[in-house]
Amino acid sequence: MIDIAKIRNDFPMLAKSGDRHFAYLDTASSSQTPMPVLGAMNDYYHNFRANVHRGMYKASEVATEKFEQVRRKIADMIGGSEDEIIFTRGTTESLNMVAYGLSAKLGPGDEVVTTVMEHHANLVPWQQLAKRYGFTLKFIPIKANYELDMDAARSMIGPKTRVLTMTYVSNVLGTIVPVADLAALARKHGATIVVDAAQAMGHIKVDVKKLDCDFLAFSGHKMLGPTGTGVLWGKKDRLEALPPFLFGGDMIRDVTFDDSTWNDVPYKFEAGTPDIAGVIGLGAAVDYITDIGLTSMAEQEDRLAKLAIARIMAIPGASIIGPAADGQRVGVVSFEVAGIHPHDMATILDAEGVAVRGGHHCAMPLLKSLGKMSGTTRASFAFYNSEDDVDALIRSIEKARKIMRVS
Repeated sequence: MIDIAKIRNDFPMLAKSGDRHFAYLDTASSSQTPMPVLGAMNDYYHNFRANVHRGMYKASEVATEKFEQVRRKIADMIGGSEDEIIFTRGTTESLNMVAYGLSAKLGPGDEVVTTVMEHHANLVPWQQLAKRYGFTLKFIPIKANYELDMDAARSMIGPKTRVLTMTYVSNVLGTIVPVADLAALARKHGATIVVDAAQAMGHIKVDVKKLDCDFLAFSGHKMLGPTGTGVLWGKKDRLEALPPFLFGGDMIRDVTFDDSTWNDVPYKFEAGTPDIAGVIGLGAAVDYITDIGLTSMAEQEDRLAKLAIARIMAIPGASIIGPAADGQRVGVVSFEVAGIHPHDMATILDAEGVAVRGGHHCAMPLLKSLGKMSGTTRASFAFYNSEDDVDALIRSIEKARKIMRVS
């Protein structure tokens, strides 16, 4: 059992004293950052502020070792190898690296299959590259219960499928996608499998071997780490075949005025000076998650999400946009209240000390396909939330109904 009072003291924004309780329910957008992560970043700036991989002096050597330790920690966390871990600025950059590299070998007659649940980061790159190279982009639909339609997936994934790319967890619906089952379908046709795990990391166990994917991307800032950090994992042979996305220092082996050769993987994809402090902070976030235990974190999140769903559904005019409480889901709870625009709802809740997200959540095609032209209001839970946060959410929704004069 997680000691919420103790945990909240680790997070500066949650530990602030004041007359009003602050309910942070926007972890799906960006998680809060605990003190050990901030401390690790400050330690770098205070004690060994130097570039990595380049300096033949003690501070640079310490910085390099601390930096490279994070590669090992992340590899252990997801079941990969450290030479398969590439540091990026986030999921968006990671997915673009893969999309640009793979698309260059596609053309008319080829198909890229994805889902209607995709975040813009895993939709727009493929959409725009399809226009450039002429391949076809197909979308697996969802069923009435907001889970992926596997029957449709079986009919859509076939001999022309070159790439299967999908979110692991919907940032709008909270739906957990059966990635391993989809990957098994795609493997029969020799397709490359790409997974957006931004909403999964820090919420459910991610194991690249069990998923049987070729590439997997996620962001540090959604799993207690700093903003501007991310990871692309890829099978070694796939990374070696993928062309570099950025060119510059440290990603090269040899340069002449006429040509260049590339460094080994993973450095081939890490041009320029990285966010050293950010990566070290990400490593501290991995340690923090490991110390608390992902199972305990998931149990707390699941308990609160189920409670919130039940109480929201008891509000007149309210409905949940996502799987039922006992469905395949995480603690992302999207809802609507008849007669109240999501932006108005989010603004009123903010005035009550409840932070939620209102709108399309960077998944506009999904919400428009569901007839939610204005989007939804989204409350997303994490292990540092409590029943007090659920209480605050429900009180604030009821107040919004009174303010907007919704019966």
